[in-house]
Amino acid sequence: MDRKRLLADLVAGVSVAFILIPQSLAYAELAGLPAHHGLYAASLPLVVAAVFASSKYLQTGPVALTALLTFGALSTLATPFSPEYVGLAAVLALIVGVLRVGLGLVRAGGVAFLLSQPVLRGFVLGAAFLIFCSQLPAVTGSVGVQGDGVMARALWTVSHPAAWTAGALVFSGVTLALILGFRRLHPLFPGVLVAVIATAVFSAVTGYAGATVGLIEGGLPVGSLAALPWERLPALLVGGAVIALVGFAEPVSLARHFADLEGQDWDPNREFVSQGAANIVSGLVGGFPLGGSFSRTSINHLAGAQTRWSGAFTGLTVIAFLPFAFLVAPLPKAVLGATIIGGVMALMRPQPLLQTLRLSRLEGGLAGLTAVLTITCAPHLEYGVIAGVVLSLLIQLVRGRTLRMRPEFVREVDGDLVRCHPQGALWFGSVAHLQDCFAKALLSGGTARYEIACDGLTHVDLSGAVALQGLVTQGEARGVSVQISGARPGLESLLEELRRDL
Repeated sequence: MDRKRLLADLVAGVSVAFILIPQSLAYAELAGLPAHHGLYAASLPLVVAAVFASSKYLQTGPVALTALLTFGALSTLATPFSPEYVGLAAVLALIVGVLRVGLGLVRAGGVAFLLSQPVLRGFVLGAAFLIFCSQLPAVTGSVGVQGDGVMARALWTVSHPAAWTAGALVFSGVTLALILGFRRLHPLFPGVLVAVIATAVFSAVTGYAGATVGLIEGGLPVGSLAALPWERLPALLVGGAVIALVGFAEPVSLARHFADLEGQDWDPNREFVSQGAANIVSGLVGGFPLGGSFSRTSINHLAGAQTRWSGAFTGLTVIAFLPFAFLVAPLPKAVLGATIIGGVMALMRPQPLLQTLRLSRLEGGLAGLTAVLTITCAPHLEYGVIAGVVLSLLIQLVRGRTLRMRPEFVREVDGDLVRCHPQGALWFGSVAHLQDCFAKALLSGGTARYEIACDGLTHVDLSGAVALQGLVTQGEARGVSVQISGARPGLESLLEELRRDL
């Protein structure tokens, strides 16, 4: 690696670490673990992930979605923040890691695409709403919160304003203002870090009496695998499988997006191995299940990362910070709650679900049902995902549609035009194959004109239509003209609606 690329990766990695350090503290709390376990999960696992990664931008680490899924899988088995709970979280991370590595090694990365667009949109909206509600007691500093479950505690908090504390409200308000305000100034500005430093200093100087992070011991813990609660393994398998797949859907879409944008080749199976290795190490150092972060991956890209080693620099920066972690001891937990809310506000927009409903009542209804089930089944929000996937597959079968995930894709060259002929059913399970085939056509085409001939497609669902329109957008981003031809009236109207929403 030359010095310029090494320096660019170093700058990008450190920039991401400035945001990851406070986020990791917050997401550990969301997962039900003491905040400093977030630092453990954000350190060495990222270095290991970089060794196996295929994407040069993807940033692995603690994320809100997997943190909430972790809480859902463990909160009924042990008391959050207890030593037993911490041990279960480590075992869960090991399960997720082994499953992902196994899927990557047998080249079964395509299973991550069994989450259709409607199911994914519904689940993300429902999960974001739950994450928001889960932080209401913290950001209000409510005293004596009562109720079992996220929604019960949130409703109690909202209906008892007398239990709120002024100090927590001030810290939460200032944190959100700094995060959202600096985000508008520039995406690379570490508003979260500024908020954490400012509020921690103010809390220490004024002797804030509310809940704080507390003392953190420096260094990575070295535990014994034999000491983990392996007898609870059977109870963790379903939750681990759901996290392994659902938590991979976002990182794989991010990696594909940036690879397609820049014409780079990438391997979803390698990403499975990379994410799996990171989770295994997270379990070994007292962490919890990890995923890929949309915001930090975007920042890594904006900061000018050149290779996958930028992620390693992020992890090394967190490791270097560990001996100084005691400095965040006075940080109010209200700030961590506000950090989480600031991170999920963009996911709470109902527009994607409403768009799905407008484009297809059936698939929009499926998205809405997934969102409702995700919320009502809390803490077992994985039930919403499982129900959504099963219903999606049943709809395909009831309609007499194929579940074939690798339909035919024929390519022909006509002068300066490359014409692509996808054939068969384009549904959410076969979208990945279409994207892979078209990416290879772009890499080997050497021309500026492409045509996607749809006359051979027997059926296209909403996920397929989104993918087709995405090929056009991908071509535009790379200065390539991509035309869609031969679309049947139903598909044409669907594509037109998607174009209007861009």
